[in-house]
Amino acid sequence: MGFSNCRKRSLLRALFSALILFSLNGCIYLVVGGIGAVGGYIVSPDTVEGLTENDVVEVWDGTLEIISIMGTIKEQNENNGLLIAKISGSEVTIKIVKLNESNIKVSVKARKAYLPKISVAQDVFVKIMSHLNE
Repeated sequence: MGFSNCRKRSLLRALFSALILFSLNGCIYLVVGGIGAVGGYIVSPDTVEGLTENDVVEVWDGTLEIISIMGTIKEQNENNGLLIAKISGSEVTIKIVKLNESNIKVSVKARKAYLPKISVAQDVFVKIMSHLNE
């Protein structure tokens, strides 16, 4: 019992379309947590980043608080704005970069066994940004 030529073509088109979608390297804007409440960009298969207008010390302290609730902090370096933690079995790396006096960039990267875990990165990012916007 084999596939008809029409069915084979449909299957190949679907697979090709899926490959194209997964291989596109661009930023995808996402709005999570309500209409316009928290926004960020998926910049790679494992990283979400966004901007906040909070003070860099507030961002660091808020991020530290959320990460310590969600998982275990493995490494922290406030001078470099780097936090590494274990959350939901994934290694999560958070970078906090001061772009100028009013904008701070927060990047959240999550991987489990060298595989991207964008859902974990999104969850952590949304919780950090929601906490900062309270």
